[in-house]
This record gives sequence, structure tokens and C-alpha cells, in this order.
Amino acid sequence: MAALCTVRHRWKRLKCLQIFTRNLTGRYDYDLVVIGGGSGGLACSKEAAQLGQKVAVLDYVEPSAKGTKWGLGGTCVNVGCIPKKLMHQAALLGTAVKDAKKYGWQMPETLRHDWAIMAEAVQNHVRSLNWGHRVQLQDRKVKYLNLKGSLLDEHTVRGLSKAGKETVLTAKNIVIATGGRPKYPTQIPGAVEHGITSDDVFWLKQSPGKTLVVGASYVALECAGFLTGIGLDTTVMVRSVALRGFDRQMAGLVTDYMEAYGTRFVWGSVPQRVDRLPSGTLQVTWSDTDTGREHKDTFDSVLWAVGRAPETKTLGLDKLGVQLNQETGKIVVGPDESTSVPNVYAFGDIGEGRPELTPTAIKAGKLLAHRLAGQSTDLMNYDNVATTVFTPLEYGCVGLSEEEAERRHGKDGIEVFHAFYKPLEFTVAERDASQCYIKVICERGGDQKILGLHFTGPNAGEVIQGFSMSLQCGATYPHLLQTVGIHPTCAEEVVKIHITKRSGLDPTVTGC
Repeated sequence: MAALCTVRHRWKRLKCLQIFTRNLTGRYDYDLVVIGGGSGGLACSKEAAQLGQKVAVLDYVEPSAKGTKWGLGGTCVNVGCIPKKLMHQAALLGTAVKDAKKYGWQMPETLRHDWAIMAEAVQNHVRSLNWGHRVQLQDRKVKYLNLKGSLLDEHTVRGLSKAGKETVLTAKNIVIATGGRPKYPTQIPGAVEHGITSDDVFWLKQSPGKTLVVGASYVALECAGFLTGIGLDTTVMVRSVALRGFDRQMAGLVTDYMEAYGTRFVWGSVPQRVDRLPSGTLQVTWSDTDTGREHKDTFDSVLWAVGRAPETKTLGLDKLGVQLNQETGKIVVGPDESTSVPNVYAFGDIGEGRPELTPTAIKAGKLLAHRLAGQSTDLMNYDNVATTVFTPLEYGCVGLSEEEAERRHGKDGIEVFHAFYKPLEFTVAERDASQCYIKVICERGGDQKILGLHFTGPNAGEVIQGFSMSLQCGATYPHLLQTVGIHPTCAEEVVKIHITKRSGLDPTVTGC
């Protein structure tokens, strides 16, 4: 027994010596260790492995305050883009069924949505994606570790398992791609105890029922939109403005449509407390920001959508001297995604000033992998990144808002072309198209370069995706006019646009 203990102690000393020697000689366990198994982290790790790098990726999901947990793939796959779009589709189908009567389909008088059936189907699809990511990592020889990662130094990562077992890995380069999680307003009594977030809503087994959504970000409006669309009594509580950071006019069109669609809005209000009544319902007390007057109502669920916080607190960044923006908690990064510490990089939602968008993180991660492998020097271009808000009337945009264009170029330095149009699909169904609108913002002089393009209407993401490429190529207003439209589509209206705001003429499209 004594001999065995001696051998164990010798092995431990030898193991420590090996790690120490690797660090001195520049040889490590891995070329790259990625902390974070979301869309960006997975893209970076798989791309690096394809380029011949030895790669490990650490991913660990802390359960939400309500105990919700999920598998590999990060926010987008599990509690973001994918389940959101599928539930949005469920709501659109409800609207389509109502339209179908006008198109001659004999439909039952009453329609009923079954949350449990939808949720199970969506959750099963998400689980299939979790499994698919694990298979892809294995196929590309990326080591996947279900560990919570933190940094010991610029070449060393500490991984901790659920059971508390520690694993230490060394790497030439370390990449942080841990993203963010929804915030709870912890200063509000009952908020954490009785509320849920977007980390929970997609994994509910039963319908959330009458729901109060607190917040007016795109997450808040998207959730409120599909909840309304499947027939739930839904209210959105807004402190100040909706869709902060987006074009103001377009944000107004989105919320106007939602109100007509059936979503209630409580403007200029902030919640004060949430109490569970003996009946099990939640009583929410809120105050008017102008008058201070208190109001109360009861709900089955309260969904907090008041912003997201970067997952930086448990990474040990302060000990390494990794610079953070003290206000946002995000990591300060350079154009090449480098941090203030050599060999440590960060990208995606966790990077200060970066768009919180999945495709941006994926692209940035792949480009970073190429640079770290010495295969390229190309940097991520964060200009003219398109996005879409999947509200009942979708809103897609690329480039500058009208407010930002004015700030950069002056009101007299821009020309805004716009049009209200009616999708052909809305005509027979007799649907209101008052908020279907297109706006193209251009430089007023020279070639009239397009600075921004905004679109509300069906399939906004599909429309904006194509036009976003043209902005990357430096498209001008004359280019738009030279483009032949596809008839009869909503996207066609973009290339026909010719009335300026400055003219004061009616921008309503007439005829086909």
C-alpha cells in the first residue's frame, strides 16, 4: 500500500512537471480551447479543427432561476432563434387559417390551439439539434467537455463538472464565447420567485395562460406576438420606448400593428411588485411613470424581458486583468476580437459594441479561427449587418436608422424614399395593411449611396437578406431603380420606390 501511495505521489509530481514544461516550451494540450458551446463557439471550434488545429470546447448550462436547463447549442438553438421562429410560425398559421375562409376553405367556426402539442414538437426539434451538434463535434475531432470553464492564466483553463470534479487544460489560444442570459429585476419584490424569462417560456409543458410581458425589446415583442397569435391574453408593459436602438418610425409601425392584432400595451409604466394570490394567479402592481398612480391586475404568468447580462462573472477575468466595460460587464475587444490579455480572445454577445446576433457570432468565430490558424488576416465586418424582428408583422432592416443617418450626415444630407404598400395576400383576406411600409435612406448627393433599408411586411427576413448583400456591395439608389422586380411580390415594391419624404406626396402604392 505504501508503495502504491509513493507511485501516486510520483505520478502527480510528474504530471505537474509535464504541464509546467509544456508551458515553458510552448507546447500545450490544445491549440485552441473555446469556452462556450453556443452558435459562435461551436462555429469557431469546428472551423479551427477543419484547419488542422487541436481543439476543445467547454460548455455548461446553469439552470435558470426556474430550473430550466438544456443541451449543447447555446441560446439560439435552445431558448432563442429556433424555438422563437417555430412558435412565431404557429401564430402565423393561426392567422392563415382565419384568412383561409376568404379563400374558399370551409373552416370550423372555433379554433383552439394546444400548447402542449406545439411545445413538445418544438422541444423535440431542439433536442435533435443538440444531438446533431455533438455528432458534428465528434466527426470533426473537437473534444467536447460538459464543464464550466474559467481562466487560470492566458494559456490555462479550469473546467469544473456538475459534481465538482476539476479538469485543467492548457492551450496556445483561448476563446471566450459564453454569450449572455436574461436579467431579472431583482429589486422588484416577487420578480424572481414568480416570474419567468425567455430561458423558460419555450420549455413550458403547459400554456402560460394570461401573460404579462415586461419590457419592449425585440425579445419582449416577439414573445408577446406569438403568445397573442396562439390566442392567449397578452399584455406588454413598456417603461419608455419600444425596440430601442431601431428606427423610431418602424418601431411605431410594429407596435401599432401588434395593438390592432390584439396585444395590449401599457405604456409609461414600471412594475412595483408581484404577489401570488391564494388562487394561484399573480397580482402585479405597477405605477405610471408620469403620474405615479398605482395600478393592479392579475395574470397567470409574468415574463421578464428587460435585457440580457453577459456571462463573465465566473470566468476569472478580473484576476487575469481582462478589461471589461464596467457599465455593461462586457469584454472590451479589438477589431480582431483580441482582449487586453495576449492569447485570450472574445466574440459574440459577450464582446463590447458587438451586435447580439447569432449569424454575426458565427461569422466572427469562423474568421477568428482562420486568423489563429495563420490561414488568413481577414477581420469581421460589423457594418450593414441585417436583422429581422419576428413580430406578427415582421420588421427587417439593414444599415442605418433614419435617426442615425441624420446624425451622421445631417437632415439635408440624406434623402428618404418611402412607400406604404398592400401585400397581394392581404387583399382577398381583407386584412389591414396600414403598417406595411418600406423606407430606403440614401445620401442626398453624389451617387445617392443607400445608407439603410427598412421593411415591415410578410417574410421580412427573406426580403432583407437579399438586399443586405447589395449594401455590402455599395448599392446606390440608381442601382435600385435599375433592378427588375419579381411580380407580384412584396419585395418588388422596394425596387419601385420613388416618392421622397421631402416631397410631401402621398407614398401609398396604388395599382398592381
